[in-house]
Amino acid sequence: MEAALPAAADERFIEELVSRAQADGLQLTGEGGLLQQLTKRLLESALDGEMTDHLGYDKHDPAGKNGGNSRNGKRSKTVLTDVGPVEIEVPRDREGSFEPQIVKKRQRRLTGVDEMVLSLSAKGLTHGEISAHLAEVYGAEVSKATISTITDSVMEGMSEWQNRPLDPVYPVVFIDCVNVKIRDGQVANRPVYMALAVTAEGHRDILGLWAGDGGEGAKHWLRVLTELKNRGLEDVLMLVCDGLKGLPDAVGEVWPRTVVQTCVVHLLRASFRYAARQDWDKIAKALKPVYTAPTEDAATSRFLEFTEIWGEKYPAIVRLWENAWAEFVPFLQFDAEIRRIVCTTNAIESVNARIRRAVRARGHFPSEAAALKCVYLAVMSLDPTGTGRKRWTSRWKRALQAFDIAFDGRLSVAHI
Repeated sequence: MEAALPAAADERFIEELVSRAQADGLQLTGEGGLLQQLTKRLLESALDGEMTDHLGYDKHDPAGKNGGNSRNGKRSKTVLTDVGPVEIEVPRDREGSFEPQIVKKRQRRLTGVDEMVLSLSAKGLTHGEISAHLAEVYGAEVSKATISTITDSVMEGMSEWQNRPLDPVYPVVFIDCVNVKIRDGQVANRPVYMALAVTAEGHRDILGLWAGDGGEGAKHWLRVLTELKNRGLEDVLMLVCDGLKGLPDAVGEVWPRTVVQTCVVHLLRASFRYAARQDWDKIAKALKPVYTAPTEDAATSRFLEFTEIWGEKYPAIVRLWENAWAEFVPFLQFDAEIRRIVCTTNAIESVNARIRRAVRARGHFPSEAAALKCVYLAVMSLDPTGTGRKRWTSRWKRALQAFDIAFDGRLSVAHI
């Protein structure tokens, strides 16, 4: 019973505070409201306590007389909190050696504001839109320059993330790109490439982001893949991509045993670009026997049948598949579990969809660094609850067993 008394007393105290505030016509929230005043009092009380600990004696205590360092007035400072801007009085000492911890020197924002800014930025809001949102919803005046400073702070974390050590083996790495608009004299599309891996435990791991200039070839990809190898990635069983120029040659240089597989879904989408809309369903139906064939020989026969029917009307589709054939057929040698995983880049499409939403909301970017920052923030905001990770892992369990068997135990090295 005695233990319940403090809680009951606290409840009565809170009720009394709220009642007095309402009686005096004081708002609970908003500018000058009860929460702001309480935050001010609590912060100032904590700062006075820190000063007492620093000097070794209480305010007005005779023990401090002629004791060397002493209090030296206060200075006003406005800090941005979750309940809006709060003006506080920060105590000073004569020696200037006081280093407050609850509100550090030069600190203008308390916990929560930075996270809010980064979350809104990850959703694609511009600095001006974030500033207006904070002012409207929280009554917090945050300049665009301050928001830029907050978002710029993630770049150091991005550098660490981009250079972190990797696992020695990944069963599959997907490489794809999202086009962003960058104003470099004039607005132009630039690709931002992403490498997404599946770990030996079935987790999704985004390995890195790289900006391109649209003219990438083997030299560009050799640099990217060598970077991944230098971070500890010694072996990739299968790399799935969308016919990126020069990538297969670079893969052969860095990981000679890696199978390079063209994404079948991308190949189908590219085929539709050459066909009339009314023929899309027919083209899809005619190509299905090709990519579901039990063997490479059977796929070749089915493709010849497709060519006889559609080759005259759509020769560009035939050339597209002929040019991609060497990177299309590898997955035909594996069982259904592996085919289901590697014949599409759906694994990376959900990530790209999140990035595209953020990119579209921004329109265009003033620089490559600004575009990469936006994409990085979008990537970091994926699946904050972790529920997607569980679904992802369960989908991969059977496929990972098939991978280890098909690739002669190379995946088992990741568990050693």
